[in-house]
Amino acid sequence: MDTKRSSRWRAGAIAVAAAALATGAAACGSSPSSSPVPASATQTIVFAESGLGTEGQQTQAAINGFEKANPNIKVSIQVLSPDSTTYLSQLEHDFIAGSSTPDVFESDVTYPAKFAQAGWVLPLTQFHPDMSQFFSHEVAAGTYKGTYYAVPWFDNPEGLFYRTDLVKTPPASPAQVVSDAEAAMQADKSLKEGLAFEADKYEGAITAFLTVDSAFGGTLDPGNVNTPGNVAALNWLHAAIYTSHIAPQAVTGWQEGQVEQQFASGYTAFAIDYPFVEAQPMAAAVKGHVGYIPFPAGPGGTPGSALGGEMLAINARTAHTAAAWKLIQYLTSPSVETARAIAVGDPPSLPSAYTPALYAKAPYFRNVYTLNTYSAPRPVNPNYLTVSADLQTLFSAVYANSSPSAAAAALAAGAQAIKSAAAATPGS
Repeated sequence: MDTKRSSRWRAGAIAVAAAALATGAAACGSSPSSSPVPASATQTIVFAESGLGTEGQQTQAAINGFEKANPNIKVSIQVLSPDSTTYLSQLEHDFIAGSSTPDVFESDVTYPAKFAQAGWVLPLTQFHPDMSQFFSHEVAAGTYKGTYYAVPWFDNPEGLFYRTDLVKTPPASPAQVVSDAEAAMQADKSLKEGLAFEADKYEGAITAFLTVDSAFGGTLDPGNVNTPGNVAALNWLHAAIYTSHIAPQAVTGWQEGQVEQQFASGYTAFAIDYPFVEAQPMAAAVKGHVGYIPFPAGPGGTPGSALGGEMLAINARTAHTAAAWKLIQYLTSPSVETARAIAVGDPPSLPSAYTPALYAKAPYFRNVYTLNTYSAPRPVNPNYLTVSADLQTLFSAVYANSSPSAAAAALAAGAQAIKSAAAATPGS
């Protein structure tokens, strides 16, 4: 469910086939022994991730460093599907089968509550983790009923991109985003729109809304979605399409890839998207003219950003608890997170990993750091997948409806269904 390039960007028949074979092998894992294996013992642990391509290569490089520092512990990387829905299904298959592997696994920020409620993931209480070293919003995403279940690996805060050559001063309010977009469209006829954002019926429709929501004083609480702040945020996005016309109606079919393409190609003055846009090849008119900020706050609101990212968790049935924790500690150490950010652009989850060395390689991480202090997690709920499906239907219906009253009516109509989905017994 992480919208990091929609289903984690990566695809391919060979990768999916390999993932299926890996899952089959993992399901045959034995139950954990009655006595946990100490970290000092010679052992092999399994780490599941969806890191194909350069991300997978960087994970392997980090694993090589871990094995060198811990010669008694070998790590077998289990590469699962690059598609987030399939990845989750593969993990669930192993957990339901009672497999003790993977010992450690990558988790989207929306999964920990589901895993914790099902008893599939190990509470981290026994390790006394220092979560204060991470950005607090991602820590919250891995916390369920006051207990930590997942450790932030890398963050992905969604925010507002803008053309600094067309918008000389960062907008200071939602109204200024509109007026600046309109002025840019008048000044540069090569622009196709003033604002691009994800409004297709998928998870991105939720994160685009979340990025804007707090600017209007809204909070995405499934128990109470029909609030003045939420209505105002949804109305602003709706009006961008049908009133000010700074966004084309085509956004109702756009996901992150299309939004990124519009901005990188020089077709839009503003775009709501993730940090990876900064790392893409830019048209000559755009290169060197990129700003990235939290969505500016209106009266009574706060700057907005939606949290995406990945976390690390431990299988509740593993016999290699101590080794699994050592691996998580290594992968989330400042030097390793900084190296990953430089190599593949994954923003560190540790404020201390935002170093001069990182800024020298990629100055835009200064902006990412700022957004990470604002980024709001999606609802932490074991039933988030169901809640998400309802929210996607609601938001996409508003974006596709030209009626000025669409937002308020949709939130009023959908509030009880979303509340019921959040409160339902998981699996019912």
